[in-house]
Amino acid sequence: MERRRRMTLPHLPPDAALFLDFDGCLVEIAPRPDAVVVTQALRDRLAALTRRQGGAVALISGRDVADLRGHLGGFEGIIAGSHGSELSLSPGRIELLHGAAFDVAALHAAAHDRAGPHPGLLVEEKPHGVALHYRDAPDLRGYVEAVMDDLARAHPHLMLQPAKMALELRPAGVGKDSAMAHLMGLPPFAGRMPVFAGDDTTDEPAMAEVQSRGGFAIKIGDGPTAAAHRLPDPAALAAWLDAHLT
Repeated sequence: MERRRRMTLPHLPPDAALFLDFDGCLVEIAPRPDAVVVTQALRDRLAALTRRQGGAVALISGRDVADLRGHLGGFEGIIAGSHGSELSLSPGRIELLHGAAFDVAALHAAAHDRAGPHPGLLVEEKPHGVALHYRDAPDLRGYVEAVMDDLARAHPHLMLQPAKMALELRPAGVGKDSAMAHLMGLPPFAGRMPVFAGDDTTDEPAMAEVQSRGGFAIKIGDGPTAAAHRLPDPAALAAWLDAHLT
């Protein structure tokens, strides 16, 4: 009964502020970050939702803004990237919300050096950090944890962020919740009820934040969550969103 209750979602009001994660939420998780499949239907859905919500739609992702815009083609909406470190209110415009200046190229080089002896590991370079994926080598999880612990000690301004079959170093003191809170102070989001959908542990603080503001959160997939509602996969989320566009 609990699962059925959580799978029954409220209506999305046209005057709500809608925040969406990307990987595992709008698109299925891929073996590599660059292998995600972005359909024209998704691009059209985002454009239609942005019109319906009066511009109050934002993507909030661990990916950097440039990467997301590259995958989404002509999407002209708002993106908070790099776990809220970057904000893009329109294409071609990116501002840094938080993060200390440091030699990110040296961090990337160190990650590649440690991952090099293990072909199953994938280094994902990010503008303000780095992620080490072990999806193709799950037995190397302990090694990845040790490597990222070492890199974290060398970069105290960064924090470790667990993800699905990966560990990431990202700027400390920022998150998807702070990005969402920042946007809620700006037009066209200010004064609206927030709604957030995400799938991973990185999304949980934002889920708790929207619910504390009187909105609702949707967990995509399995696992413990603060969200009051749940859908099984990105296809189910797409269907729920599309139901508001007809």
